[in-house]
Formats: sequence, C-alpha cells, structure tokens
Amino acid sequence: MDIRDYNRDAWDRQVARGNRWTVPVGTEVIERARRGEWSIVLTPTKPVPRAWFPKLDGARTLCLASGGGQQGPILAAAGARVTVFDNSPAQLAQDRLVAERDGLELATVEGDMRELSAFAARSFDLVVHPCSNAFVPDVLPVWREVARVLAPGGVLLAGFVNPAYYVFDESAAERGELVVRHPLPYSDATRLDDAERAALVAADEPFVFSHSLEELLGGQLEAGLALTHLFEDAKSDALSKFLPLYLATRAVRV
Repeated sequence: MDIRDYNRDAWDRQVARGNRWTVPVGTEVIERARRGEWSIVLTPTKPVPRAWFPKLDGARTLCLASGGGQQGPILAAAGARVTVFDNSPAQLAQDRLVAERDGLELATVEGDMRELSAFAARSFDLVVHPCSNAFVPDVLPVWREVARVLAPGGVLLAGFVNPAYYVFDESAAERGELVVRHPLPYSDATRLDDAERAALVAADEPFVFSHSLEELLGGQLEAGLALTHLFEDAKSDALSKFLPLYLATRAVRV
C-alpha cells in the first residue's frame, strides 16, 4: 500500500463523511476575523495564544497539511497572505469554497507535507501546521522542509499527538481501563491485525503513525528551529481522561 495515496483518498472520503476537520468555517467566522476577532486551533480544543503569532497583516503564511476550510481562510481574513498546502484535493476544495464564497485571496497547492519543492527557500514568514503529521510515517523531513521555506525569524506553529496515545488499547480505554498494548513506534500499517486494519479501511480512516518526542521536539531543533513556547491539550475521549494527548509548539527559524 502506498501510504500517501491511501491517506489522500481516505481524507477525500472523510470530507464526504463530514469529519469535523473537513467542515469549512461559516461566513460569520470570516466576518469576525476581518474585524480582528479571530482564533485558530492546532490541537482539538485549545486556541493558539494570539501572542504566538507574528503581525499577520501581509504575512506570507503557509498552512501546512491544513486543508479543510478552517485555519487558512481565517488567517486570510485576518490579513495574512495565505497558501494552503494539503495532500487531499477534497480538503483543498473546502478552502477554495470559503475563499470564493467570502471574497478571500487564498492559494491552494496539493502535495506531500514532507516535500515542499513547490516553494523557494525563505518563502514564508509563518507556517501553521495543525495536528496532521501523524498521517506520515516520518516527521523529520517535515521539519527540515519547514526550516527551508521559513525566512530567518519566521515562526512555526505546530500541533502533534503525544506518542503515549499510541501505547494504549483504545477500546479498553472506552471501558475505563488503561491497557498497554502497542510498543512504539506505532503504525496502523504494521501494529494492527488484518481484521482491525480492514475495519479502518472500510471506515475510510486514514492510517496514522506515532513519532517520538525526540523526533517531534528534537527534530525541530536539529532543523534549525528554536522552540519558544509549548502547551498541552486534550479532547473529550476516553484516553484524555487519563493524560493530555496533544501538544502544540511555537518555534522560530534561527
């Protein structure tokens, strides 16, 4: 199985299913953003602090693996010069829908988040990368490409999954039990049995992969990014009752 092709098709089908990360924001959200009343999330629930952002007016902004008609249109309405880059054509179509509906200037580019050759070095002042690198098996190329396309002093805002999430049996957590099942690194492609994997495919679920904290945090540092801020987040699922499952970071290109 080609993971990129499979996940692209799976996310296209998630758009048809109405997955929450594929539902475009409404016109009222865009109008508020134009008035300066805006926020975005990188993780399930916690808004990114406004102090983490550079000045948005005219900021060259890459919304990386961020299709779905949410972060990109909001930032464009707030004054940024936005390009949305995503592996899913249907997700990118949601961003174009909002742009056309609400009169926003916004570009969309299809591609793999690990390979940003469509963009020259130092092309962006801000990269916004929501919790999406779990859909690629290797995250270090993502950080290297982000560092290449960011201008010196540019900002990366990134969300990702706590690798501890993948250790546990999710069905047991739904029963209120913590059962350690999977060794890390985790991969839907290799750690599930045939029946479980077939069920994911039948449900049009994209395959996910764990990344270590060394890769998620240390990888940014090795790529030439300096971490400045971090927060944790959770959502209303069974495992979140036990530990925060999501992280967001702010880093600056040195």
